[in-house]
Amino acid sequence: MSNPLSASLRLLYGLYVWLSLALFGCMTLVLLILLPRLNHRRHLTQFFARSFLRMAGIRVELQQSSLLPTSPCIVVANHSSYIDGIVMKAALPAHYSFVIKKEMVKVPLAGLLLRRIGALFVDRTNRHAGAVDTRRILRGAQTGQSLVFFPEGTFTHRVGLQAFHLGAFVTAQRTQLPVVPIALHGTRRILRPESIWPRPGKVIVEVLGALPLHTTRKDRSQTEALRDQARARILMAIGGPDLLIDSAHQTPKDIIDNNATATTPVD
Repeated sequence: MSNPLSASLRLLYGLYVWLSLALFGCMTLVLLILLPRLNHRRHLTQFFARSFLRMAGIRVELQQSSLLPTSPCIVVANHSSYIDGIVMKAALPAHYSFVIKKEMVKVPLAGLLLRRIGALFVDRTNRHAGAVDTRRILRGAQTGQSLVFFPEGTFTHRVGLQAFHLGAFVTAQRTQLPVVPIALHGTRRILRPESIWPRPGKVIVEVLGALPLHTTRKDRSQTEALRDQARARILMAIGGPDLLIDSAHQTPKDIIDNNATATTPVD
């Protein structure tokens, strides 16, 4: 039987967190509408993300930050909680652009906020619209933007790493930008998919280093190899279940070893 006091405290904490998020979100949105320069809007959003997480008792630790390139890159991370985006916004440099599923445009206020900080949207339900969005993302990467993808696309109540979509890796291959996998630890425990009640705790954002860059820009097999290598490295880092294990014939270590021999790693 659960402790009534503990349940009450968790309820109060949850209400405090959601009210704080609403307050921070409204304040941020008003200032984002007023600020004319995108760079200033991104720094403001990073400040509010960090401030909100501190107020909520959620500590974010960026590990191996020296492995994050100073030049443009493509970041890919596992996705298991609604707070993943806030955590990544707080941890990564302010100028990074996030690639987000287009359904978020319809979310009241959130869609406007995301557009004001230069998020790029991709439609995964309409092939023609998705192709247009992909070209827009490629143009952004070609102009030197660093992009952040959650290549699983979404998360479920199942614990483990899902299949990765190819979009991030096609973008990297076409633009010759390095792919940097990042492992998020602890966000699911903070806010589970099946619950609306968060809890305080620590989140680790672990930079896993740039992957070897393949030189053939439109070779699908090399793009798939890049995807598999990134996924394998994240899977090894989080130590969670592989939700594709029944159909896979290689271990994460095998995939990394096989692909690492193909090219010279990017420093």
